[in-house]
Amino acid sequence: MTAPTSTGCAAPDQAAPLPASVDLTRETVITGVVKTADGEAVAGAYVRLLDSTGEFTAEVVTSPAGQFRFFAAPGTWTLRALSRHGNGDATVTAAQGVNEVGVSVG
Repeated sequence: MTAPTSTGCAAPDQAAPLPASVDLTRETVITGVVKTADGEAVAGAYVRLLDSTGEFTAEVVTSPAGQFRFFAAPGTWTLRALSRHGNGDATVTAAQGVNEVGVSVG
């Protein structure tokens, strides 16, 4: 018997468009791009979502274009990106709808 081949993280494709079924009047989406100080997108970075007390909530891996996305509750969140180019943090006060935030690493 052959073991199954892993294709990587089981998280949804971070570059995929939001499904049409997502109701942005009821959902809070935090999305953005991880970039180096030179503005280069960082593929394969780990982006962690931390709540207002600094507790770990979720983690995704960025797309080839450095994109990430979380569905969260409204409130203040910290995004922590970990990559081979360095690490970086960004804070967002998210409201219902789409909340764009960039994270710089390096």
